[in-house]
Amino acid sequence: MAAILSWLNDNEAQKWLNDNQGVVSAAIFLLTALFGWASGIFGALRRKPKLKLAIIPGPTLCTTFTTGAKHGDFPVHRTALSLYLRVSNVGTAATSIENVSLGYHWYLRPRFTFEWVRYRLFWYWLDQPAITMTDFQADVGQHIKIYPSLFQGSATTGRSTDVYLQAGQSVNGVVYFEQRDSWGGFMPFPKSHRTRVKVAVKDVFGTHHKQCFWIPVVPLAEAQKYNPSFGQTYHSLQQEGGKAGA
Repeated sequence: MAAILSWLNDNEAQKWLNDNQGVVSAAIFLLTALFGWASGIFGALRRKPKLKLAIIPGPTLCTTFTTGAKHGDFPVHRTALSLYLRVSNVGTAATSIENVSLGYHWYLRPRFTFEWVRYRLFWYWLDQPAITMTDFQADVGQHIKIYPSLFQGSATTGRSTDVYLQAGQSVNGVVYFEQRDSWGGFMPFPKSHRTRVKVAVKDVFGTHHKQCFWIPVVPLAEAQKYNPSFGQTYHSLQQEGGKAGA
């Protein structure tokens, strides 16, 4: 810097600058334009969505129940989970919610190191929410509260949730998952009437925003207070498929 200032104070340098004002002006213009272009690029790269996840009390729960059937010597069971989820865009660019998936740990007690890694570190994922036959709801005094679904339109109101989020916006909605017939320890690991799940929200750009939560484990009858068709999606679809094939 001292060398540049010394050169600018030199008489010959001042004479050169005076004789080449056009060249200097053009160079300053190009450098300014280049700096502005680079700043815009870097600013655009810094603008990206960031989704923050939260669980709201209500129809946030997990239940595992037997079906009465057997697989060999093992009773067949199903697992169903619902999340009353709040998704907030705390980033600097808009995005849309494309999908929500849910992971849990199996209810198996590891005997060897590789089993501990598999059953305690890795997650089993339910990759797609399931549909529900009826809306999630709750009695509030003399009224009935209808919980919005994050992806499925309401059968009661006919409305669907807008999952496009500008920066600073949030949305609430129920996401429901149901696992097909299983047996043995192929169900969420319970601990003090709760289970730990990992929720992954995929935005329209393909980014997964993940967070872990502890949710209550309840009997099927308790879950069906929020939705009478809780745990019955695949059973209903199988029945409809059987009728269609008859």
